[in-house]
Amino acid sequence: MKKLITALSLLMVTGFALAQVGTAVKESAKATSETAKQATENTKAAMSSEPEKTVHKVKAKVHKAKAKNHGENAKEAAKEIGK
Repeated sequence: MKKLITALSLLMVTGFALAQVGTAVKESAKATSETAKQATENTKAAMSSEPEKTVHKVKAKVHKAKAKNHGENAKEAAKEIGK
């Protein structure tokens, strides 16, 4: 009985740690994706005429903000892994 309880508690802890790692990886991937989108918008802005240039610059700023948010979420999830 004692071995069963130990095994179940070990499985629960392992499952929780894997869930936290999954969250950290997912948020990191989102941050990378948003950074790539930001670079795309900056490139489009560099090659566009004035009305569209402003739109692309604003979109790039939005992607930058999203990337920063996802990066912070990934850091928080990574801190929770060891706990």
